This record gives sequence, C-alpha cells and structure tokens, in this order.
Amino acid sequence: MLTSMSRLPLNTLPAFRAVAELQNLRAAAERLHLTHSAISQQIRGLEEQLGFELFDRRGRRVVLNSAGEALLRSVQCALAQLDDGVQAAASVARGAGQRLRVSVLPSFAQRWLLPRMARWHERHPGLTLEIETSQQVADLQRQGLHAALRSGKGPWPGVVSDPLFEDIHMPLIVLASPDAARQLADNGPETLARQPLLGDKELWRQWFAAAGLMVDVTPVATFNDAGLMLQAVEQGLGLALSRELLAADALCAGRLVKVSPISVDFEPADTYHLVYPPILRDWPPLLALRQWIRDELERSRDSLASPRRAAESPGKTESKR
Repeated sequence: MLTSMSRLPLNTLPAFRAVAELQNLRAAAERLHLTHSAISQQIRGLEEQLGFELFDRRGRRVVLNSAGEALLRSVQCALAQLDDGVQAAASVARGAGQRLRVSVLPSFAQRWLLPRMARWHERHPGLTLEIETSQQVADLQRQGLHAALRSGKGPWPGVVSDPLFEDIHMPLIVLASPDAARQLADNGPETLARQPLLGDKELWRQWFAAAGLMVDVTPVATFNDAGLMLQAVEQGLGLALSRELLAADALCAGRLVKVSPISVDFEPADTYHLVYPPILRDWPPLLALRQWIRDELERSRDSLASPRRAAESPGKTESKR
C-alpha cells in the first residue's frame, strides 16, 4: 500500500477528477482530449499505486466508493490551488501589459467605479483592469478572475476577504432629484410618506420608524440594482434610500440631494468586501488595486465632507444614529 506522497502519480489526478465528476470513462476522455484506453490505464495505475480501489464499476458507469470520495475532496482543493498558482505565475511572467480581471456588482461599477477609471489608468497605465459585472457570486477559479467585489457578511470559503468600509459610516439616507428636493424643503417625514417612494418596503419602514412614524408605505417601484434606482431618482421618479457613499458623486455634482437628516444604519451583512485567492495575496497588480480602491474611498469620504458639496435641504428632525 502507498505510504509516501512522493510515490503518488500526480499526473493521474486530473483524470481521476474528471472520471469522478462525469462517472463515465469515455466522457472523461473527451473532456481531457485523451483516448478511452489512456484514461482507463491512468485510473488503473492510480489504484495500483494506492493499493485500493476508488470506483465501483456499474456497467458503463464508474461511481466513487467511500475511499474515492475522500480522495476527491482533497484532489479538488489541490488542483484548484495549482490552477491559481499557474494563473499567478503566468500573470507575473507577462510583465508589462498585465491585466487584472475583476467581478464587480453592477451598482458599484456604475455609480462608483467607472467614474474613477481615468485615475486608475493615470496611476497604472500598463495594467489593464477588466471589469465583469454580475449580481451572482463569482467563481474566481472557474471564471478566470483575479478578484471580485462582494456585498455580504463574509468571509467566503477558499478566498481572502478584505472588508473595504470598516472605518466608513454608510447609513441609508433619503435622496431626491433637485426639483423634488426644492418642493420638499422644510417639510418633515410626514410629507415624505406621501411622496412616490422607490426601493424596498421594509427599508422604508425602518426609516420611518427612525423618524418616529409608524406608517405603511407601498413603493411605486422596486429594483434589483441600486444603480438603476439612483438613476430613477435623478430622473424625478421618486425618493429613494441609498448608501451615502454610493451616491457620493451625484451628491457632490448636485444631481441628487439629501432631503432629510434622518438616517438608518446598515447591518454588517451589507458591507463590501474585495475577495481573491490566497495565492494572489502579494501579487503586485492585486496590491495595486487594493491600495487604489482604499485611496479612492478616502477621496470619496473627503468629498462628502467638503464644504463645496451641494447644499442639503434642512430637515426638521435631528439625525438619529
């Protein structure tokens, strides 16, 4: 029986994984561009080296036994790490003209990231940032991504998770278009309850409760993307609750106006994280991205606190934090 890992035929592990996942030698051979005979010999050789069988043969199907299931769990993890290592090595070897592939939430890309891309290229002209937008949790290894921006509590298995807003207060604030804000000037929460509201009903319930009102409101529209909701507010379709940081550029430019000093805080599950494979932790392009994001967050925070920020309508109720 095999007693030393140095005797394990590592070249057979991709074949083992393919057969285990597909439960068919011919299908595994097609996936790996090998012959049926070659796959069969690799599996037989692996079992002979280990000294025990990994599969139960059931006609044309080959099904993992308990020993095979135990090995597959380790093999999948090990091969994923090897894939990450090859990807990192290839990225380093390319040198100049490197690319960094990142999955980003659509709202974050539209409202915060894209307006800052010019400064990214100024700082890193030789590093191309490839952005893929998705609301689904990206599989970094399977999709060939170096990093992803996720919203949630974290951490996530198999990746390093860097919280991006640990020291930044991100309350939900009420936003309106400039025209709507002028009409609502000097009005309290009771008036806001009679306006067309956009977004999640439960979040509005929380906001009105913070304002001391128990009202049952029905938003005129809901959105699965915060960026689209803010665009609807800019077009005068209603009021919305949003993270202040996500609306920072529009607030500073005067396209959106904060119409009440009352805010409600997000739960920790709503914070942003930058996630990436552990093997890329010290990869220079990823280090550059992490530092740039933090610098831009600081810039956004400063812009929100700047006296040049567009005037906000005075509210009648003190902010409740």
